[in-house]
Amino acid sequence: MVLPNQLTVLRIILTPVFLFLFISDNPLMKQMSLVVFIIAAVTDWYDGWLARKFNYITNWGKFMDPLADKILTSTAFFAFVFLGVLEMWMVVVIVFRDFMVTFLRLYADTKGESMTTSYMAKWKTFIQMAFIYYLLAVYTLQTVGWIYKGNEHIFRMLMDQRLINVCMLIITILTIYTGVAYLFTNRKLLGRFFSDEK
Repeated sequence: MVLPNQLTVLRIILTPVFLFLFISDNPLMKQMSLVVFIIAAVTDWYDGWLARKFNYITNWGKFMDPLADKILTSTAFFAFVFLGVLEMWMVVVIVFRDFMVTFLRLYADTKGESMTTSYMAKWKTFIQMAFIYYLLAVYTLQTVGWIYKGNEHIFRMLMDQRLINVCMLIITILTIYTGVAYLFTNRKLLGRFFSDEK
């Protein structure tokens, strides 16, 4: 197995490790979860760079790499649902859209075609990941005594539930919009997909 694919497997393995650490009541384990998530995210960038630079591109990698990404980000979202930070319905909408587009992309690859990615969709991904990092950083850093002590008001402001709900609602609306735009732009491919399913 080529190195980029090994990194993809590592990312999948690290996902449940991250979840276990993050939902733990132990402050040190929560702090470790942030490190694990960052390592997993870095493997995503690095395996993509390796695959492009050294042409380590395989059918397995094209299938599993985007799937591993969605598994990691979806796990983070559902972890915050478990903690009562995010609304379940918003997370379900986001996860459904992301997996739908991922599988459509994989289908397009099997047909030797490519799906058009909009500028807005790229921004959606950036904002979504930035929001996850924001939540993870604040939630883990508040368990570090020397950081939290004396900055309680800052953490309360950063974790204001109304602020989080508004940000998540914006991301959800953006996710729905880009998902519908994907389907419309690639409607011919979508039509062939349903034809093949019959």
